[in-house]
Amino acid sequence: SWVSGKDIVLELLRRWGAKQSQGMSVELVDANKQLPIAYRNTIANMMAEAEALNGIFAPDQITEAWYRSKGIEMLPYPRFAPGEDAVYEIDETLDLSDVMPMIAKPFSPGNAFPAGDVAREHLTFDKAMIGSCTNGSYDDLLTAALVIRAARKRGADRAATPFVIFPGSGGVARQIERPDRRLDGASVAGVFRSVGGEIRQSWCGPCFGQGPDALQKGQRAITSFNRNWQNRMGIGGEGFLASPAVVAASALVGYMAPPDELGLTWDPEEFGV
Repeated sequence: SWVSGKDIVLELLRRWGAKQSQGMSVELVDANKQLPIAYRNTIANMMAEAEALNGIFAPDQITEAWYRSKGIEMLPYPRFAPGEDAVYEIDETLDLSDVMPMIAKPFSPGNAFPAGDVAREHLTFDKAMIGSCTNGSYDDLLTAALVIRAARKRGADRAATPFVIFPGSGGVARQIERPDRRLDGASVAGVFRSVGGEIRQSWCGPCFGQGPDALQKGQRAITSFNRNWQNRMGIGGEGFLASPAVVAASALVGYMAPPDELGLTWDPEEFGV
């Protein structure tokens, strides 16, 4: 499915509301070892939007494999896990098969709805923006580029509005300029630019209403940012939150929608990261 870490955390926030995890530490368990690090980063990071003190995935083989892929064989600390006498205020299970691509409307990350339902509203926007601390990793940007690559083959070859990308770090900014075999040798940045996307410096900017990409009064944006509170992205602007795949699809369609709206069918071999 098109479900990513962003969709999972938006569904959690929708269910929890603003109070359930307020002031708590949230331990997150990937019971079936199916969530890549990019997804885990998004979920744990957005525990701040759940008003939690923190969100933690205990390290496991997926964590260690991610470090090995970065050339780090030995971590400077041992594995850790909750003690046998750990006490939990709430113990909850989320069946990931029940989760679908989501879009959070203003003015709360928990004000989330299935992206397919939102697509039927044909909500247009002034800007599409991908990046932020929650979705600025290489895998996040690659996911969006894979959607664009597939959509271009079906004739969707230009973003309908300004389309801006913020790499999550200087390292990611350099990496997206390199060829990637998943993109037939093109770079992630090249794929973005091919449809009119613009690559910015690695900073938070419009996520907190600063810089030239901040929203002006009356403007609306679909973003992969983490917060869409009132005036957050610019005084009088409206921010909508979604995954990189949904933002990329929306940029090409011209209204908020999941990749299905482009006629794309999920294929883990083609779109998985």
